[in-house]
This record gives sequence, C-alpha cells and structure tokens, in this order.
Amino acid sequence: MTETTDRGRHAQPLVDVSLTRKVLHFSIGEIQSCMDLRDPYALDLEYTRTMMGFLLLLPQPRDIVMIGLGGGSLAKFCHRHLPAARIEVVEVNPHVIALRDEFHVPRDDERFQVIAGDGAHHVRHRAMPCDVLMIDGFDDDGQPDSLCSQRFYDDAHDVLRSGGVMVANLHSQHVDHAAHIERIRRSFSGEVLVVDDGEGSNSVVFACPGPALARMPAGPVRAARGLSRAGTRELIGAFALVTSAWRDQRGPAYSR
Repeated sequence: MTETTDRGRHAQPLVDVSLTRKVLHFSIGEIQSCMDLRDPYALDLEYTRTMMGFLLLLPQPRDIVMIGLGGGSLAKFCHRHLPAARIEVVEVNPHVIALRDEFHVPRDDERFQVIAGDGAHHVRHRAMPCDVLMIDGFDDDGQPDSLCSQRFYDDAHDVLRSGGVMVANLHSQHVDHAAHIERIRRSFSGEVLVVDDGEGSNSVVFACPGPALARMPAGPVRAARGLSRAGTRELIGAFALVTSAWRDQRGPAYSR
C-alpha cells in the first residue's frame, strides 16, 4: 500500500458476526458493508448490485477506480468476475484496510491494489484516466463533504476516459441529497441517471462525460461481455432495475 495515513484521525469500525453474515459499520443501524459467510464474494446488499449496472454502458472496462473499500464487496466481485479489468481501491481509513483479510479482500497484485489515501485527492491528481469511477465512500459521519462537492464531481468527470462511467452511491435521506444530484448534473452536463436501490435508503447515480447513456440497452440484458457467467446471473435483477429506470427517465418528462 502507498500514501500513509494517521490511524488516530479515523474512527474504528465495528464488526458484527452472526451465523450467516459479517457486518461492518460505524454506528448501530448504519451498515457499511455486509458479507454472506456462505458466499463471501457475493454482493449481499441491493445497492452494490445496482452499482454494477455500469456494465450495461461499459461491458468490458479496462481500469476501475473505487473510492471506499468498506468490507470490499464491490472490489471482490469485480476482481472475481471481471478478470480482464485492473482494479484500484482508495480507502482513507487505515482501520478499515486492516480488516481486509477478515473480509476476504484479495491481496495486492498486478491487477488489484488497495491504496491508503484520500479519495478526493486521488481523483484530482491521478495521472492516468480510467474507464469506471465507483464512489462508495462513507465514514462515521456519513458522506464526507470532500466526496460530494462540485469540485469533486468536476474532477470525477475529468478523470474518466471518453465513454467512461462514474457511478456513485448516495444516501437518499441526506439533507443535501437533491443538491448532490444537481452538482453531478452540472459536472456531467445532464448525462445522469438516478436509480433508487429498492431498499429505500440509497440512490445510485450513473453519470457519463459524453452521450454514453444513449448506449443503455432498451430491454432486459441476459449477459454482459467480459463478465463471468456466475456474475451475470447475480446481476440480472439489478440490470433490469437500471434499464427500467432508464426507460422511465426517457418518458415525456425526460429532458437532456
């Protein structure tokens, strides 16, 4: 790992274990990550499956940058089911990184790396563009201001290659939720799709630095190129949710 951080500045996460699940959280009632002990590499929470809807727009990503490790659900899924992709995960909290083995997060290698550092700083100063930027960064106070500012979304736009996709998990009950969506629309010139995750607490936002949303399939998708067969089976419901939201957005009330 690179980019050292000070453990004393960050909250210590809690880990609860039941017969079937291991949960990471900072406060009671606020789940950061959940792992099914019977299938540690599955996406147990609905919003994480919804975030993988970026594959409808970019089925064969080469470079995926993730902001926020948590219990590593998205990182593990992409590592296992997108074998051609290079994955870089940025996590600011060293206590979270210290739990990577407990949550079966893969070891660093030539196509997978966990970086200890500030996500907003990393996006602004990353030397090379990426295909996909996944933002799922929360701390003990919720969504950090640095990961939902206008400057950050501008930087997110700029770090993506042409045809790339940003996908962000936002707390739908946050007092500034509408403002966060508007900032994303401003940074991405309206090329934005908002999908409620079906559990009532998260909004998953897809945004593209060009007309990539027009590539969204019109109907249910049976497979995604580059995704393993097992991964495709796990995401069929999420793909249907995302394409349904896209069809609704393109209705009479939809405007570019």
